[in-house]
This record gives sequence, structure tokens and C-alpha cells, in this order.
Amino acid sequence: MKILMTGGTGLIGEAFIKQFQEHQFTVLTRSISSQSAKLAVFNNNAAMPVKVDFIDTLEPLKNLDGFDAVINLAGEPIIDKRWSPKQKHIICQSRWSLTQQLVDLFTNSQTPPVVFLSGSAIGVYGDCGDQPVTEDSAVEGTDFASQLCRNWEQIALGAAPYTRVVLLRTGIVLAAHGGALGKMLLPFKCGLGGPIGGGKQFMSWIHYQDHINAMQFALLKSSISGAVNLVAPEAQTNSVFTQTLAKALNRLAVFPLPKKILQLLLGESACLLLDSQNIVPQKLMQSGFEFKFHRLKLALENLLKSPSV
Repeated sequence: MKILMTGGTGLIGEAFIKQFQEHQFTVLTRSISSQSAKLAVFNNNAAMPVKVDFIDTLEPLKNLDGFDAVINLAGEPIIDKRWSPKQKHIICQSRWSLTQQLVDLFTNSQTPPVVFLSGSAIGVYGDCGDQPVTEDSAVEGTDFASQLCRNWEQIALGAAPYTRVVLLRTGIVLAAHGGALGKMLLPFKCGLGGPIGGGKQFMSWIHYQDHINAMQFALLKSSISGAVNLVAPEAQTNSVFTQTLAKALNRLAVFPLPKKILQLLLGESACLLLDSQNIVPQKLMQSGFEFKFHRLKLALENLLKSPSV
């Protein structure tokens, strides 16, 4: 397939391109020169040449007639900086504006791509306690993350009259380098890890390999549309997660991070670590998708022994 991808140089986008070299990619990036160097590394390590072109703006595109699919993953990192009003604006516009540009291109196409995978996150559900949540559950969150994702999805659905839209409600992606796990490894390796807040909040996670495989599955399976929860079938409480990670590293997890300290450090964005979300990937399971890493222990052992991503 000929795929237009935004966010293709991030953790998930890069892994997807490396894994599925049968596709031909056009990747939107802010720095073409640095990504061309990265492409050279891809080619040297690949069994076959990676078909990737880079563009730094969508402006030359009048429509999407030359593409079979669009994958929209771009967005300012949500937790790297405190949520000042300015940073909130940057986070929102980096998602909303670009997604609207893509929807406009779908509208202008005579032969639009057959599928549009557009990013979102399980943050759309807000704090759900320990109640299991599926794609059929009501979206009732009122916090910033929920409103961000809800509007992001609504904009993406503007392409629904022209293509099959899949909303990728992503959980905590586990990879050895980058993402949430990458940030957690150093303190845990130093024996400084521990539960966050009360430790009872559910964390809905997914191994990066299952995530990109689920994207490929949704890309090709025409019966899948709408919201899709990209999480493993078994969410874990933060306490169980930290104990499992510590055990995989042969360390102890005895240094809790109190809720008030976390809120002092991160401000409003602390909710991303304190809210509880027991999310179920109902649509993937009902559609026949097979997870390689159902259990957290297996996922962590795989990543810590083979940190290829």
C-alpha cells in the first residue's frame, strides 16, 4: 500500500515502518535532512530497501488521490512539559490542526484512500476507577486529556463520508527505548522505583509489537472502523505493574511516589499517572486479532532481554 504517515519518526511510526516494509511510505516530518540520515540506517539494516519519502509540509498536496491509506500519529508529547495554557494550546493544535488538514484533503479527493487510521488515546475515557471499559462505554471524562482526545477524534471522523476511519485509542506503550518504560527503567535499575500514588489505579498497557501489529490488522481488515482500544487484554494496577517491573530487573520497588509530590512535580498532568483506566480491547479480540503479549510479565521479559526498540 502507498501510505501517507504523520508522526512516522516517533516510537510507533518508526517501528511500524521497520516492520512492514511491504508498504511504500510518505512521511511528514519537520526535519527532512535528519530523517534522511535515519533512512540510510534503515536501508543498511533491512533485508530489503525501505520505501520512504519525506515531506515537511502538506501544502503541496491538493488531495490524497495517490495514496491507499493515511496513518495519522503526529502530536506534541503530552507529558514532557507542564500543562501551562501555552503548552495546552500547542498540544491541542499539533493534533487538531493537522488532522483537519488531512480531512480537508480527503474531502478534495476524487479517489480517496480506503482507510484513515487516526491517533487518539485511552485518556479519552477519563478516570474510570476499576470498572472495565470497552469501545462501547460512554466517554464521560471532563479533564484536559479527555477533551483533547474527544475533539481530536471528532475532527478525524469528518473523513468518514469518504473513507473508513479507525480511531487508535492507545494505552501505555511499552518499549525498551523511549515511551513510558524507557523513562521508568533508570530509577528502577537504581532500586528507586515504587508505586505511584496509592498504587491501586489501573494501568492499561500494550507491548509496542502488539501495537504495530494491531495497526496493520486494522489497516487491512475492512470490517474494523470507529474507536479501537489498543491495549493488552489484562490491565494491571500500578502496584502490580511496579512490582512486576522490579522483579524483572531483580530489584525491589519500595520507594512510593506520593500523590501530592507527583502533583507538585507535574501539576495538572499528574492525572495521566494517577487516573485509573481498566481498558478492554474488545473490538480487536472480537475481530480475531491475536496478541503476542497478553501478560505483563511476558512483555517485560521480552523487552528487557531484547531491547531492539
